[in-house]
Amino acid sequence: MALAATYKVVLGSIAFAIFWVLAVFPAVPLLPIGRTAGSLLGAMLMVLFRVITPDEAYAAIDLPILGLLFGTMVVSIYLERADMFKYLGKLLSWKSKGAKDLICRICLVSAISSAFFTNDTSCVILTEFVLKIARQHNLPPHPFLLALASSANISSSATPIGNPQNLVIAVQSKISFGDFLVGVLPAMLVGVSVNALMLIIMYWRLLSVHKDEEDGTGEIVGEDDVSSHRFSPATMSHISASNSMDHVQSSPNNTNGSLATHLDSLRNRVNSGDQLEIQRSPCGSIDSNDISSPTQISEDKESKAEHWKNKMWKLCVYLVTIGMLVALLMGLNMSWTAITASLALVVLDFKDARPCLEKVSYSLLLFFCGMFITVEGFNKTGIPSTLWNFMEPHAKVDRVSGIAVLAVVILLLSNVASNVPTVLLLGGRVAASAAAISASEEKKAWLILAWVSTVAGNLSLLGSAANLIVCEQARRAPHLGYTLSFWNHLKFGVPSTLIVTAIGLTLIR
Repeated sequence: MALAATYKVVLGSIAFAIFWVLAVFPAVPLLPIGRTAGSLLGAMLMVLFRVITPDEAYAAIDLPILGLLFGTMVVSIYLERADMFKYLGKLLSWKSKGAKDLICRICLVSAISSAFFTNDTSCVILTEFVLKIARQHNLPPHPFLLALASSANISSSATPIGNPQNLVIAVQSKISFGDFLVGVLPAMLVGVSVNALMLIIMYWRLLSVHKDEEDGTGEIVGEDDVSSHRFSPATMSHISASNSMDHVQSSPNNTNGSLATHLDSLRNRVNSGDQLEIQRSPCGSIDSNDISSPTQISEDKESKAEHWKNKMWKLCVYLVTIGMLVALLMGLNMSWTAITASLALVVLDFKDARPCLEKVSYSLLLFFCGMFITVEGFNKTGIPSTLWNFMEPHAKVDRVSGIAVLAVVILLLSNVASNVPTVLLLGGRVAASAAAISASEEKKAWLILAWVSTVAGNLSLLGSAANLIVCEQARRAPHLGYTLSFWNHLKFGVPSTLIVTAIGLTLIR
């Protein structure tokens, strides 16, 4: 594609530059409007500058991707309500055998949850749990926070629903869920293992020596330490002091429902505690006044019935989720499968779905809409095609040198422009170049793009939303606040990213 008219090239570049600045630096002093508003501003400018027409802008919005993203968000919200992430969190401290064992467990739990429930969801839920376990074992937190964030990024590369850029790749490439999983899974498994090994080697001394006693409280991690949150997978929004708690709290409109549930829980605890006190007499005998009244017996029956009803509901949530994963593996339409599963959970809940639906990150969906339009406008300028025509002869996926060049381009662009825009800009071009060689090379090119653009998020603290979530959640955790610095992340992130990426590229099928 040749360059467009000069005015389109100039104005389209300006619109894209504004989008890029606000996507990478959402709190820039000159225009601190955030990523979502910046995305919509870029889209509006593309239309206003007549780089694309309004009809082309609407056509650029990829509804299957938005549907798949919405469906997986809703399913994850119901899985959280069904305590899935609490059970995963318990695995972290169950019969732990020391600091190195904890690193491996965090990598494993983060890998499982991120591959099927998105990397950012895992980081939102598990960060505070990891901090409490580090405090309980009197250990420095940052190796464990690095394990959580880096493993979440690596493992999310294995499935189309692991992260937003994989959603884009799966929809555009039409690679089935099963083929995607089989193609990237070996690289993911080896990558997570190598990443864990590097963490243990790099922090061996630190993990072998406990912190000073005054730094630890010996706090025990309770069952209810994983709090409800506003779901925000790859929110791409700036986490500032005013909105960071949105990741761990429900919206104000949902306060009444959560408060009522909390009060019911407290009331049940008080009632059961009162009954125990009444039934205990100094001599160990039962007084005539201790005989339960018919009202108490009725309340006990209702409590047991509610308990079993809750158990059955959780089982239904897990079964629906497993059914969704099976349907995806069978190759059914991914968007409609996720939407069907989410609506099935809404119906099974048999309650007003508004509190759960309010936790969906609609700002993320709007961000994607604006980004689709902005990137389409930038493509219309001809600049990406011109640059790719220069790079294409050196980035053929049928030879090792070409794969290395392509990987470096993806790695750098993902950290400069963010991974989702990188996939939107390069995806079609890389696939078309590989398709000229063979159909199998085209599929391999898509999977390489998925692998490198995802692992690239580990390079620096700003490389992925998951890193920022872990950093901010850790900093604002009540009584456990810890700041994961940019340099602490960078000195592990650079070697880990380069080594894991290189090893994984040899295993992509």
